[in-house]
Amino acid sequence: MVRSAKLVSMIPRDRLVALSVVVLWGLNFLAIHYSLDYFPPFFLGALRFLVIAVPVVLFVPRPQVPVRWLVLYGVGFGTLQFVCLFLAMHLGMPTGLASLVLQSSAPFTVVLGALLLHERMTVRQIVGICVAVGGMALIVIDRAGHSAAAGVVPVLLTVAGGLGWAFGNLGNRLAKPADPLSFTLWMSVVPPLPMLVLSAAVEGPTTGWVALWHSPSSTAGLVALGGLAYTVLLGTIAGSGLWSHLMTRYPSSTVAPVSLLVPVVGIAASAVVLGERPTALALAGAVVVLGGCLAGLTGARRTPSAAPAGESVQLPPPSAPARA
Repeated sequence: MVRSAKLVSMIPRDRLVALSVVVLWGLNFLAIHYSLDYFPPFFLGALRFLVIAVPVVLFVPRPQVPVRWLVLYGVGFGTLQFVCLFLAMHLGMPTGLASLVLQSSAPFTVVLGALLLHERMTVRQIVGICVAVGGMALIVIDRAGHSAAAGVVPVLLTVAGGLGWAFGNLGNRLAKPADPLSFTLWMSVVPPLPMLVLSAAVEGPTTGWVALWHSPSSTAGLVALGGLAYTVLLGTIAGSGLWSHLMTRYPSSTVAPVSLLVPVVGIAASAVVLGERPTALALAGAVVVLGGCLAGLTGARRTPSAAPAGESVQLPPPSAPARA
């Protein structure tokens, strides 16, 4: 049995909360940029989750969900997404565009839900996904025209990061955690070990640790630590906590589309602070991507409720937006 989900408007206070999260997550890409100026990308990814994982294991009760779904969420959202995203930005992916291309996680989530969970897709979602893919193609064409293959690889890596995020969304959906924030925090336990192994193999076993040891003695190191602190405290803990609060009060179809403002903040902040100037073609691609994602997010108007075994249900908008 499937019931309709009503569209519910946020009260003014919660709209302010939602916009605050958008700003926190949009500025998070700037914090990552400055951290990557000092730390190697794979080590930074491991460090980002390690500083969360240690207190979580000590002080936060483990959510009562199957371990396999927690691992899927951690591998998809944590490991795959940030390995690809941090490497892409390290290789030259513009900060603002990174915040935009990572939105590919939303249509990827819908497609994976249809392919792996046998959930139905609406015509509007299919059209939205096709539109978003067209926008991504415009960005790839623009990057190829300006930087040849070196400009395309970071875009493709960022898209791969969005795919990793989508697999993480499936783990989140299958786990059905009673406490989404606790589930998100415990996800941080999964990525550090594989990321540290990857860092040791690719960047050197001591490279990242030496950089961390010397970071307080240089301006670049202190800025990188500040960026890391922002990512952990504001981007992850505060942002995820406020977002989880909104998700408990409103349907995902009301909250999720707000996340499309994240790349708007990311692109604007990167233009002001870093002097990034996207080309007209890249901006056109950005508008097309956002339009396609918005159609995909708002295309599902029904949520599952006690569906009989074996009956397919429709995938609602992803409960967590693409953030870094």
